[in-house]
Amino acid sequence: LAERMREEWTDDLDFEVARLEPGEPMADDIEYLYFVGCAGSLEDRSRRTARAFATLLHIADVKFAILGQAESCTGDPARRLGNEFVFQQMAQQNIEVMNSVNARKVVVTCPHCFNAIANEYPQLGGNYEVLHHTQLLGKLIEEGRLTPVESVDKNITYHDPCFLGRHNRIYTPPREVLGSIPGIKSQEMHRCKGRGFCCGAGGARFWMEEKLGRRINAERTDE
Repeated sequence: LAERMREEWTDDLDFEVARLEPGEPMADDIEYLYFVGCAGSLEDRSRRTARAFATLLHIADVKFAILGQAESCTGDPARRLGNEFVFQQMAQQNIEVMNSVNARKVVVTCPHCFNAIANEYPQLGGNYEVLHHTQLLGKLIEEGRLTPVESVDKNITYHDPCFLGRHNRIYTPPREVLGSIPGIKSQEMHRCKGRGFCCGAGGARFWMEEKLGRRINAERTDE
């Protein structure tokens, strides 16, 4: 069922998203493989992020493709839980598919997918140039291929995901993208960047029930 659902996020788009079959090499004009991840493919709120990012790539005339049903979980939660066998199974399955389509540049929206593909897949034969979507959006804005025009009159703060921030030291691109939007007023939380605080879901804590003290997600939301 999950495999069939992995492409549903594209249904509401008014343009066609290229899908690659295993063993089908990427066409020369396709620059990026967009690895959507489980959340972007299957979870309703995260699907909004996937649709928004794909739309921005389309506006900027960036050619990209997805694996659709051939994509599966990176295995990150299994490794974080300590199940190395399952991680390697999942990772090798994705690497086999990605290598079969001759993936070179991979862009991801999920920090956990980013960390796994960029830092852990090379150990198993998956060597790619990996970008977080905020890095690519920042590059497109800098090149003038994307220009934020609609004013957003809001006060916002940015949460540094652990696997994007402290693990991979990507702090600036997300803030630069936000800073390019007219009208936005930004304020940092006390715990940010290298001192950032977990959202409570990383490291497989998403599946834990906390019995003592205060839940991490509630603590961070209050901040």
